[in-house]
Amino acid sequence: MAASCLLYYITDRSQFHGDEPARRRALLAKIAEAAQAAVDYIQLREKDLTGRELEILAREAVAIIRENPLTANYQSRTARLLINSRTDIALAVGADGVHLRSDDISPSEVRQVWSKCGVGAPARERPVIAVSCHTHADILRAESDGADFAVFAPVFEKKGAVPAGLAALREACRAKIPVLALGGVTLENAASCLDAGAAGIAAIRLFQENKIEDVVRALRNNRTAE
Repeated sequence: MAASCLLYYITDRSQFHGDEPARRRALLAKIAEAAQAAVDYIQLREKDLTGRELEILAREAVAIIRENPLTANYQSRTARLLINSRTDIALAVGADGVHLRSDDISPSEVRQVWSKCGVGAPARERPVIAVSCHTHADILRAESDGADFAVFAPVFEKKGAVPAGLAALREACRAKIPVLALGGVTLENAASCLDAGAAGIAAIRLFQENKIEDVVRALRNNRTAE
């Protein structure tokens, strides 16, 4: 696997043990771990929170990433924090962009809002915009609307959904924008996703249930199982 393999950690604090304060602490620790391990993107995807709760958590996540010696300088740092669906919160906390649902507003609309509300801060000049896609048509729409990259899912598994499979992923990866594979991706099957043309791997459990440094090393140094 190439060192250029893009890695995208998607958060889900509900998978951590303990009460709500404990889960939040665990989540923020994982975000710090991901930033330290040079994961490319981190999506704050805590959809059950109120807007105010999400904003508070997002501010803490931004602070943690920017306090990291490897990520403190915006121009040189690797990790980019995206907020799921909420452009307003991304702007309010100084995040790097947003991750949009397949049925969300378009990337072009986000850029219009961003250009009007994000003037003045270098980190806000151009948001990073990712889009969830489930079909080839979704991919084409994301591409034409100016998304920076797409996340295609579910490739292998997702509760309540039929897996798309590697053939559908391969077709999706014909797009001109990078396409990341999501849905049941493990260290054992990640290579097949990249062989199908995926620019990288997006995951929740792969990062949350393992030491992220080890996952990054495996995926970028061709150490996954064949």
